[in-house]
Amino acid sequence: MNYDNKNFILAIVLSMLIIFGWQYFYAAPLQETLVQTDTTTTTTTTTPAQPGGTVPGTTGLSPITRDQALAASPRVKIETPSVSGSINLAGAQIDDLHLLKYRETINPNSPTITFLSPAGTPGALFAEQGLVGATGTIARLPDSKTLWTAPPNAVLTDTSPVVLTWDNGEGLVFSRKIEISNEYVFTVTQTVENKSQAPVALIPYARIQRQDTPAVAGFWVFFEGMLGWVADGLQEIHYSDVADQKEATRFDSTGGWLGFTDKYWAATIIPDQSKPVTTSFLHVKSGARDLYQTDYLAKDALVVQPGATATYQDHLFAGAKVVKTIDAVEAKFGIAGFDYMVDWGWFYFLTKPFFYLLDFLKGLVGNFGVAILLATVLVKLAVFPLANKSYASMSKMKKLQPEMEKLKAEFPDDKMAQQKAMMELYKREKVSPLSGCLPVVVQIPIFFALYKVILTSIELRHAPFFGWVHDLSAPDPTSLFNLFGLIPWTPPHMLAIGIWPIIMGITMWMQMRLNPTPPDPIQASLFNWMPVMFTFMLGTFPVGLVIYWAWSNTLSILQQSFIMKRHGVEIDFLGNVRNSLPFLKKKATS
Repeated sequence: MNYDNKNFILAIVLSMLIIFGWQYFYAAPLQETLVQTDTTTTTTTTTPAQPGGTVPGTTGLSPITRDQALAASPRVKIETPSVSGSINLAGAQIDDLHLLKYRETINPNSPTITFLSPAGTPGALFAEQGLVGATGTIARLPDSKTLWTAPPNAVLTDTSPVVLTWDNGEGLVFSRKIEISNEYVFTVTQTVENKSQAPVALIPYARIQRQDTPAVAGFWVFFEGMLGWVADGLQEIHYSDVADQKEATRFDSTGGWLGFTDKYWAATIIPDQSKPVTTSFLHVKSGARDLYQTDYLAKDALVVQPGATATYQDHLFAGAKVVKTIDAVEAKFGIAGFDYMVDWGWFYFLTKPFFYLLDFLKGLVGNFGVAILLATVLVKLAVFPLANKSYASMSKMKKLQPEMEKLKAEFPDDKMAQQKAMMELYKREKVSPLSGCLPVVVQIPIFFALYKVILTSIELRHAPFFGWVHDLSAPDPTSLFNLFGLIPWTPPHMLAIGIWPIIMGITMWMQMRLNPTPPDPIQASLFNWMPVMFTFMLGTFPVGLVIYWAWSNTLSILQQSFIMKRHGVEIDFLGNVRNSLPFLKKKATS
């Protein structure tokens, strides 16, 4: 086996091991999880937890539906171009929210995403801001059961805020002004007017509670769970981790944010960025039901003197993790680390710029699939000097084949002398035996960066290409094993080999045919079967990634052919095809 083939085979085998391991241990189970629905049923409702990492006793009741919960108390409507829902006047909780720009499936008539739901309903997720008394304060304060008053026919829109009021009957009048901006940001301004004869000290808090453990789709590619930027760092707490802890996990922080993140959606509370707070992440068990809560409690009390007023303002983000929106919110409100809500991973320095490149190109051409094609061209141009050097070195290696065969014949039994002579030949001709690895090695980090972007970015969710591809973030919907839909049968997950994976396999096979078939039968067999193996392995990957790989192969074929011809290396494509197929090779030699 010559060094050129040996190193190229080594690079290919390593790549196959990486991708196969990724596919077998992660991608296939992930895709199965993504198509499952959460069928968890609940048998209890609960008394909401309070801030500071404590939860009062719970009461077992019959389960309630979402419609029952919405009808149980008066509400103020929310109507904007991005969201709809209502504010619960019992506790002034924001617990009913639909994301109007996103639907459950690619069917345009499917329901919009229901994100926030009231306490007691299956999968409840809701937010609450409030005030608790400092030490020594005995005044009546609003809580999660307090019924607030709203103006008649009030509706929260992106141009008209809503002001809720409550009088404790003891000289304290509370009001909450709720505004919505930047699509998904609720700004809550709490005001306390003291008409009594004594000062009162109040501590602001906010919390988000999630009831029932959600189905978590991605454990390695993207984070889902309890998330926050507190104590000047990112905290990622898995549901399983916090469930094993007997006490709340607390961090002292100045500003920051915390809440819950799903694959595409997030709900986070954002305290005053200049004030110190104590943040908490906790879990409690209520019968068969799990309760998770993130909250903060301000360290400095609001002291309201008689005849005076005091205010505290914070924010709630509840909606889709759109990169441009998150960047705008971070800049507008000065929220440290807010862009970490999107999980760019360890290689964010590659993943995030790659997303911005795709997003920019999509803005030019109007289609993320076309943007992937253009980005592939730009990437090829960026690494052209490296690829050019690699392919040029490979071409020189091919021209040196006769001399290498002579060296093998000259030192048939002395491997050390043979190796030394070949290394001197490489040095004299200025070629590298490792050159064949570079094109494959360069492609691997780009492959995984694109994989991360496609699976993580909501911008690519349900993003269409052309023809039968309606969602670049999902596998190719066609399958060879049901004749692409002609047979009314759904093949098993691992047999979902669609049109684009087949195109990718063909282009990969064609690229390999630019090189002569290795004389060693094991190498030749590996070269023949590798495209088939990759076709099956990538068949369940997001089709956007498969399109990238197929297009990249095509560009590599053109690039390698050009460089080889420029260096005087003959490309016997048809001969290589004939020699790679045993039955054709036998026929040609007979």
